[in-house]
Amino acid sequence: MTTSPPDRRPSAAGGGRLSFAIFTLARAHRAHAAGMLRDLGLHPGQELLLMRLFDRDGQTQSELLDAVGLDHSTVSKSLRRMQEAGLLTREPAEHDRRVQLVRLTDRGRAMREPIEAMWSALEDISVQGLSADEIESFVALAQVIEKSIADRPRAAD
Repeated sequence: MTTSPPDRRPSAAGGGRLSFAIFTLARAHRAHAAGMLRDLGLHPGQELLLMRLFDRDGQTQSELLDAVGLDHSTVSKSLRRMQEAGLLTREPAEHDRRVQLVRLTDRGRAMREPIEAMWSALEDISVQGLSADEIESFVALAQVIEKSIADRPRAAD
């Protein structure tokens, strides 16, 4: 029988048990992934941009922005860093010089296998102690929660 870890929830989060669990899980997962990405010479989020380009090279900066759901300045900064690292190039599109096309370099394409291996290792760590049915249930529940949040209009600031 496994025991549950002690409840580290602050009292102010008492009405949001599930939300606090999601927050702590996401923080732990992101921190571990960040360390793995550092070993590859990447910053968090850069692997998401690379994975989108692995699937379809030559996307516009706007397409990448929409695909990863990050703000414009974050994507622009990441792309600039990745270009400086020799992972990709950005060039004006022929149809509209204001549009930037993002393309992988050979060095960027070579990151596919290490990124796939990293995600696989992260998955192995993440699912330790879970059955196949528990994994499927978790993924399905996470998708329901994500949709609930995405479909909910944001409160005005």
